[in-house]
Amino acid sequence: MSGISIWQLLIVFVIVICLFGTKKLRGIGKDLGDAVKAFRNATDENIMTNKKDINEAEISEYEKLQLDKKNKG
Repeated sequence: MSGISIWQLLIVFVIVICLFGTKKLRGIGKDLGDAVKAFRNATDENIMTNKKDINEAEISEYEKLQLDKKNKG
């Protein structure tokens, strides 16, 4: 009585196929895959933008330090 058995999953799977049909399930799977892919791409773009911003901030900080050294020296 612990968890769901393989037979229960099989029965649910057969009922879902009867209700929606294989073509519709294939379309739903494709749409879900496309959504996951778009989410990953957006996340990767966000990470790259953040890295670029951090690098620009580090460069500008380095340039400020170099200017301070030139002004003092």
